[in-house]
Amino acid sequence: FYPEELTFILKHILYGYEECKATADWLLAEAPVRPLLGIVCGSGLGRLAEMLKDPLVIKYSDIPSFPRSTVHGHAGRLVFGTLNGTPCVCMQGRFHLYEGYPIQKTTMPMRVFKLMGVETVILTNAAGGLNQDFKVGDIMVIKDHINIPGFAGNNPLVGANDERFGERFPCMSDAYDRDLQQLAHAVAAELDYSAFMQEGVYSALAGPSFETVAECKMLHFLGADAVGMSTVHEVIVARHCGMRVVALSLITNQAVMDYDSEKKANHEEVLQTGELRAQQMEKLVSTMVSRMSCNNKTLKH
Repeated sequence: FYPEELTFILKHILYGYEECKATADWLLAEAPVRPLLGIVCGSGLGRLAEMLKDPLVIKYSDIPSFPRSTVHGHAGRLVFGTLNGTPCVCMQGRFHLYEGYPIQKTTMPMRVFKLMGVETVILTNAAGGLNQDFKVGDIMVIKDHINIPGFAGNNPLVGANDERFGERFPCMSDAYDRDLQQLAHAVAAELDYSAFMQEGVYSALAGPSFETVAECKMLHFLGADAVGMSTVHEVIVARHCGMRVVALSLITNQAVMDYDSEKKANHEEVLQTGELRAQQMEKLVSTMVSRMSCNNKTLKH
């Protein structure tokens, strides 16, 4: 085979419909519930999974064809259970381009979610604040994204399209569900969280190196309010599969925008901020889920 032909064949075999279906079927045979809601925990936010009642925990390493987390702060476990009466599956740890996985492998869990019956996905992440009005500890409801790796052709939908997942050219102008964004803000207001709630545009880079000053300035000029190394590719695949998406960024550090600054971005600061804001993030997500389950139309299409 020519290299490009071999790459196409491997992608089709390793991350295609049949492989994802086999993984989904294996998980459903183990799971106590068929999930309607998927939750993805970002760096330092793994405690979200501890909200689930009657949990069943499965290590990624035990799941057929599933990737494994290699990053500190990502436990590498799939947790099934119920949250305020809604059957859920929660990822304690996600997969990133910088871990060396092909982009289709990093987003495979979204397709597995869909094939298990998930209709709505809540994604969380830790992000650097580009917007100068944002403070460390703020929670940003993502309204849109900038897919920087996609500018160079690194999109999870590159390659042959399988219509069983979705159409060839999915729309992304409504990637983040507006009703669920409004729900997040409404719940935050009820919980008296409005003082640290924000809304904005999330930009994804490949990592693992943090951004340079020039890169931060460029991203801010392009309209990004926060920057991270995840989420966007998961959102693209989730929307391709027809799932509704709401995403929340915890601002764990202020991006360095000044050459005279002595601040340095580091992963430990990210994890520490996650721990400090974990309780509020858990309350926000759990209350949102309770409102979704009260209104089936909000949870499903």
